[in-house]
Amino acid sequence: MSFNSLIVQLLNGLASASTLFLVAVGLSLIFGVSRIVNFAHGSLYMLGLYLAWSCIERFGPASGLGFWGGVLAAALITAALGALIEWIVLRRIYRAPELFQLLATFAVALIVRDAVLWLWGPEDLLGPRAPGLKGSIEVMGARLPTYDLLLMAVGPLVLALLWLVLQRTRFGVLVRAATQDREMVSALGVNQAWLFTAVFALGSFLAGLGGALQIPREPANLAIDLTTIGEAFVVVVVGGMGSIPGAYLAALLIAEIKALCYAIGTVNIAGVTFQFSKLTLVVEFLVMALVLVFRPWGLLGRPQATVRSAGEIEMPIRQASSLEVVAWCVLFVGLAALPMLAASYPYLPVLGVEMLIAVLFAASLHFMMGPAGMHSFGHAAYFGLGAYGAALGLKGLGLPMLAALLCAPLLALAGALLLGAFAVRLSGVYLAMLTLAFAQIVWALVFQWDSVTGGSNGLIGIWPAQWLSDKSAYYALTLLIVAASLWCLRSMLFSPFGYALRAGRDSPLRSHAVGIPVARLQWAAFGVAGFFGGVAGALFAFAKGSISPEVLAVGRSIDGLVMVLLGGVQSLAGPIVGAALFTWLQDTTLRATDYWRAVMGFTILLLVLAFPQGVAGALGQGLDALRGRAGRRQTPVVRP
Repeated sequence: MSFNSLIVQLLNGLASASTLFLVAVGLSLIFGVSRIVNFAHGSLYMLGLYLAWSCIERFGPASGLGFWGGVLAAALITAALGALIEWIVLRRIYRAPELFQLLATFAVALIVRDAVLWLWGPEDLLGPRAPGLKGSIEVMGARLPTYDLLLMAVGPLVLALLWLVLQRTRFGVLVRAATQDREMVSALGVNQAWLFTAVFALGSFLAGLGGALQIPREPANLAIDLTTIGEAFVVVVVGGMGSIPGAYLAALLIAEIKALCYAIGTVNIAGVTFQFSKLTLVVEFLVMALVLVFRPWGLLGRPQATVRSAGEIEMPIRQASSLEVVAWCVLFVGLAALPMLAASYPYLPVLGVEMLIAVLFAASLHFMMGPAGMHSFGHAAYFGLGAYGAALGLKGLGLPMLAALLCAPLLALAGALLLGAFAVRLSGVYLAMLTLAFAQIVWALVFQWDSVTGGSNGLIGIWPAQWLSDKSAYYALTLLIVAASLWCLRSMLFSPFGYALRAGRDSPLRSHAVGIPVARLQWAAFGVAGFFGGVAGALFAFAKGSISPEVLAVGRSIDGLVMVLLGGVQSLAGPIVGAALFTWLQDTTLRATDYWRAVMGFTILLLVLAFPQGVAGALGQGLDALRGRAGRRQTPVVRP
């Protein structure tokens, strides 16, 4: 690596930092004011790219007015669409738990993805170069695109304009006040609804502008939304939630570290080869993990203010009634008899296995989210570790299938205990982001360790034993393991461990005062959730016969969140109902239409708006109401 090439790479990093800052600062503004973790923000960036391509083509790419007019028009349209999303969807769920807000924005992201597919098709679209900025300049013997020089100036310019708006205008005063204490702003008579809409439109404008400015540099494609939202989350967390200077500092830091890794490339130290270029897949998550461990509120952020509004009181989890026990037994018998229909419906055992694995995966995540009160955006890490543990045990160590299946969850348990040692210091969105960082680090390790994990190609030939080769036989084994696992999880919840865990969730200070080791119990909960997530991953590996790094991807973690939230966090039956419903919906829509994501998105959105406590939670409330009415009718009225 020469000094000249290092300088050029660092200059390229400045250009990337500006784009990353535009996306992240919009997300930071929205979160700072509304406290919504907007998962659809990456979709707004993607819309900016596609809209810029269309607007530039319509206005004429040859002229400067046509190009820059198209970029501005794309950003303004994105802002209008963002305001519409806030008005139609988010305004109705501001008082809902933050995870349901995340679920709603995830549904919006699914809808936007298929809307883009319908409007622009599946092909990548690369826009024209900016008129007058098509060339390059020589910097220390290397060529640097002229357009990158413009992008380098955009970031500081937007930062300065935002500072002026927030410091010198009444709107900026309200935004800063709402970031610090939005309940007090509402008490002073400020129309919170329109303030939120204006901030959401501004954040959407910045995301759309960031996407539109990238049209000469990268093609518009359907996968860019997930990549962008992951990077934006990292920048917001590293810089500090709601901090605009922090967002720019974090974007600059991460972009320059990536550029430095590219510049260093491959080096040999003491006979050992280090490929720093491979770190670019994960370096931002390494930075985020370090910041969360040592300064969880970010480089320039502040600890979040205490929210005055009281949250919804959660009813204690109760033991199942005799009638409910009978209903679960009948359900188990019905599921056990399902292979009898395999002759008429050959796909039924396959779908049954997928549904059972999803149920166990969701139940293990629910153990953390519900009773333990710990949010996780990276539960796919344990699922993937279990899957790779089974595959490596079978193919690498030569273990029998059942031995590999039994040993595989231990790898997931080790990963969960390692993360839990650091994660129990955090809570809320900071904890969720640390789990996301851990999952991405594990994904990058699996993706690049070709000699052990097979790299991007994965591992194949992971088949069950001969006596389990029949789909119905493997379904029966999966049903037994999942049922036993669910029984173990439920038993732990009604043990002293489970009661103490819920006490630490509801009142940590009182729990400490009476001698309950809250952090140790939460660490144990990480281990339990990771172990049973690993069991689900091991079953998945033998069901599919092959695995790839996709089993650790962010999308699988989000699927688990959706399953739990659809069913209901406050109900033990929630993950079971949610996972079964989600898997059935996904399978049905996937086979019925190419736009299955939009169908899923509208369905999830409808369920979120209609059943804010989840499907199982709503059914439970209905049954409790019926029991209450029946009890009141049976109670004799004593007249004076």
